[in-house]
Amino acid sequence: MELKKEELMNIVGGFSITASFISAVAKGINSILELGRSLGTAIRRIAGNSICSI
Repeated sequence: MELKKEELMNIVGGFSITASFISAVAKGINSILELGRSLGTAIRRIAGNSICSI
């Protein structure tokens, strides 16, 4: 099947979600959650005055 130039200009591609895209999004969410946990722990330790001094 051969398409004319006008027909080729009207082709619209689809959006596919790949496994690597899902994996990247999951890793990003996991990183944000881990950052929140670390920040919460740091705030709790500062507020509770339980910081180790070297």
